[in-house]
Amino acid sequence: MSVQTKIKDGITAGNTKTGEIGRRPKLPVVVYVLALGTFLMLTSEFVVAGILPMIAGDLKVSVAQAGSLITVFAIGMVIGAPLMAMLTMRMSRQLTLVLALIVFVIGHIVVALGPDFTLLLVARFVSALATGAFWAVSAVVATRAAGPSSGARAVGVVGAGGALATVLGVPLGAFVAQLVGWRGTFWALAAAAAVATVLVARLVPHGAPAAQTTSIRAELAGLRSGRLWLALAACAATCGGVLAAYSYIAPILTDQAGVNAAQVPLVLTGFGMGSVIGTLLAGRFGDAHPGPITIITPAVTTILLLGISLLPGSPWLTSALVVLLGLFGLSANSVLIHLAVRFAGKAATLGSALSVSAFNAGTAVGTAIAGAALLSPLGTTGPGLVGTIIAALTLIPAIPLAIATRRRAAR
Repeated sequence: MSVQTKIKDGITAGNTKTGEIGRRPKLPVVVYVLALGTFLMLTSEFVVAGILPMIAGDLKVSVAQAGSLITVFAIGMVIGAPLMAMLTMRMSRQLTLVLALIVFVIGHIVVALGPDFTLLLVARFVSALATGAFWAVSAVVATRAAGPSSGARAVGVVGAGGALATVLGVPLGAFVAQLVGWRGTFWALAAAAAVATVLVARLVPHGAPAAQTTSIRAELAGLRSGRLWLALAACAATCGGVLAAYSYIAPILTDQAGVNAAQVPLVLTGFGMGSVIGTLLAGRFGDAHPGPITIITPAVTTILLLGISLLPGSPWLTSALVVLLGLFGLSANSVLIHLAVRFAGKAATLGSALSVSAFNAGTAVGTAIAGAALLSPLGTTGPGLVGTIIAALTLIPAIPLAIATRRRAAR
């Protein structure tokens, strides 16, 4: 019996015992375990944004060069998500998740010890390969565990684990770096991931390999869906726009807006709180209203990013816009991932993996262009302007995707 079947049977039995009609079924514990993993992995991806000046100073590189630690992580996830999803099809999903976490732990130990910037780039890339595998499999397990009526909500909770990283993980990582140095942040991540590995091994159900229910040929055949590619394009643009600005949020806040350096972790916490709330709300309403969510969020995000880039010397107003950016910027991600899984059909794992790749392709392109803009005459206004343009491009695939989703629902 596959892991999906076991989980579905457990959910059905639990719902039958309640005998309550009209109440949303409770999400299984496995969803929250997976959210813990995404919390650690998103903390790792974006904690660099809060400690860029420290890393750059210690390794004697520019801030823009240090930002490439984010870019290379994103590139690793672009490659790793679909590649590892295909390579691990003969493995149980539980084993895939555990191995991904083990590689994640080792990669962070190397970063914590590495004396050379090039070695850090390689370790970040390898860690990202494992992260891509974890994200791809976790989204499918969460969707199958929750069932068709709560799939977006389950992915929203897993995504909220990642959003919570910006509330607790990134600010806490910046705080730890101020106390014991930036390498201490990566030691802490390695230790926490080791604990998460034990929890995932114990609590994620064992099951047969995914390849027993599908094949590589069937997975590739699912890529013919036009709606899948619209969802993937929206994934890339929405994440690229927000992360173009957020990856350089520390210099934007301090050098452009005039925010005191000691208050940067507080602003990052506000961004993260907004991100958690936005992700949960989008996941809650995403099953019934996916179209409006995937259109409204990028539209509002575009306006917020424009405001951030055009308001130099306004510490309080810029800080408020950053918090609102957290509320709207990435909130549609869980809905877009759920749509990608749905429209991929039998290629659910690959659809999930490609959505992870799309998010990180957008991140890699957005951060690279934003880094170049930071070195241009635009200075610290450059990343915000780059983010504004990319976020606005999200509407190009989002509008036809919403129309297609609405027509499918009507049928």
